Amino acid sequence: MVNSVAVTADGKRAISGSADKTLKVWDLTTGKEEFTLTGHSYLVNSVAVTADGKRAISGSFDKTVKVWDLTTGKEEFTLQGHSESVNAVALTADGKRAVSGSWDKAIKVWDLTTGKEEFTLHSYSVNAVAITADGKLAISGSDDTSIKVWNLTARKELFTLNVHRDSVNSVAITSNGKLAISGSCDNTLKVWDLTTGKEEFTLKDHSKSVKAVAITPDGKWAISGSDDKTLKVWDLSSRNVIASFRGESSIASCAIAPDGVTIVVGEESGRVYFLRLEGVEALT
Repeated sequence: MVNSVAVTADGKRAISGSADKTLKVWDLTTGKEEFTLTGHSYLVNSVAVTADGKRAISGSFDKTVKVWDLTTGKEEFTLQGHSESVNAVALTADGKRAVSGSWDKAIKVWDLTTGKEEFTLHSYSVNAVAITADGKLAISGSDDTSIKVWNLTARKELFTLNVHRDSVNSVAITSNGKLAISGSCDNTLKVWDLTTGKEEFTLKDHSKSVKAVAITPDGKWAISGSDDKTLKVWDLSSRNVIASFRGESSIASCAIAPDGVTIVVGEESGRVYFLRLEGVEALT
């Protein structure tokens, strides 16, 4: 199962994390694998990449977070402190901090300059995390159906969003930091106003759990992957599905490149798809 995918800011590479304990680095131009990162002792749940494309971080069922040098293809160091599976990782835009979420009910903030833990935020079992572009807020999704918004400067919870009827599997934030989108085992996506903490609207078209969510850089579209084997592209203005892709098994992860039209999809089967939206002008 390909549990997580990320795309570098220049749109040239994708990184995928899998149940086979590895991460693979792909050339998005050719669709070919460049190299494999090995070191985790159990399945890789989550991956993120720094804005400069030089580093990747991964969270694993082996309870660790690893930092990788994408120039050399080597592991730099391991962050240890979680007592259960690390299900989600995210990076600040400047690449200096990482945030990890775990089944141990902790969200940890790490200093990637020193390789040390800065502080811990306590929550329920965490499945997903995302950080605003300014690095000030983090949001987390949990098994208790909640989404929490955290102030990373004050190191405290700002508020909790409770509308989903089942576990929250994935979260994403628009580049302007105003909206968040969550995907849940209740088969829906919900769009939230991060300023007011209110739900804006719900997107319903999946017939099974929503496992992955991503947002285009311009904030106009959202992409969602589901256990119903489909990837859907949503127009957030009309709230309609404008494109759909059906895989051969559950869609476990998705990411969109800076051009807004190249989509990387990870499937439960282990396949990685490189898709391109037709009839749409690229952003870059």
